[in-house]
Amino acid sequence: MRMIHKELEDFQLERGWEISKESADKSTESLLLNHLLLTTEIAEIAEELRRMLNRAYDMKEEGVEGEKAFQLAKEEVAEDIGKEIADSIAYLCKFATFFQRDIEQDIKNKLNEIQSRTKPNLQKRMKEGVR
Repeated sequence: MRMIHKELEDFQLERGWEISKESADKSTESLLLNHLLLTTEIAEIAEELRRMLNRAYDMKEEGVEGEKAFQLAKEEVAEDIGKEIADSIAYLCKFATFFQRDIEQDIKNKLNEIQSRTKPNLQKRMKEGVR
């Protein structure tokens, strides 16, 4: 993750696409713009998911078996959704750069946090015989 983050950071710097650190006003403007762009990319992922599900539904209506229709629709959108995921990750890395965050460490910390709060619940449920 660190290598990809660094590669994206360098790419964005070369093109002048980084979030401005010039002043509070410029940073605010740049943060808001990049937030808008990130949410647009996330919406494009949602659009690809919608396209996939609609395509699977249409194929089932045409007589294609459900699992096969789902798989074919998934294959149809895979490349496009991959592009939107990559765009979203690029914007997230841009925010991480601005806030001087180590994404890899932040992910590990978050996983540990989730693990620590779910483990007791899981152990309790197992003792009670609930899975």
